[in-house]
Amino acid sequence: MTFDTLRLGPVAAAIRRHRLIVVLRRVEPQAALLDLVEELADAGARAFEITFDAPSAEADLAAVRGCLARRSDGPFLVGAGTILRRGQLEAARRAGADFAVAPLLDVSLIDTAVSEGLPFIPGAFTPTEIRAAWAAGATFVKLFPASAVGPSFARELRGPMPEVELIATGGVDATNARLYLDSGAVAVGVGSAITKADAASRRALVEAIRAGEEVPA
Repeated sequence: MTFDTLRLGPVAAAIRRHRLIVVLRRVEPQAALLDLVEELADAGARAFEITFDAPSAEADLAAVRGCLARRSDGPFLVGAGTILRRGQLEAARRAGADFAVAPLLDVSLIDTAVSEGLPFIPGAFTPTEIRAAWAAGATFVKLFPASAVGPSFARELRGPMPEVELIATGGVDATNARLYLDSGAVAVGVGSAITKADAASRRALVEAIRAGEEVPA
């Protein structure tokens, strides 16, 4: 499969449409993870990322997929995050991941994922890394850590590299999510700003990003 096929495919289209990937890192136990996913799905979240930095990650991703499959208001996307090694990528595939995300650029992982038809979102930070990730076949490029450079960095990249589609992740919260989207990011990845917030704040943040409104601080 070519990377253009993945960039034009249904998973990429859904991420562009929903504009939010909820990053779920080490939410334990699994029952608490599923409760949180249900709550966020009720609020309107449609794309979730289970990070593969815990021994239970493969089982957690499969459980989240099963939980969301029972709902009637989908479809939903469930991806695998913090993919650093080929073994993790294989585990993500076994669990039924819709996409995979890495915090850094490893061209061999992009090659493997694309050849298997799995949308892959590598992390990159400098213009050179971002361009290299896109040229290697990234479905999107994860600007990480986005908070270290800010929304203006994403905006400035649009000039020389308008074709590159960025997902801003790392330090994205209610104070800056809208700024990243307005600066040209196709989506944002939000983790602790959602998982550590109270239920009302979580709902407000999800709803505002989905609706294209000003995100409440």
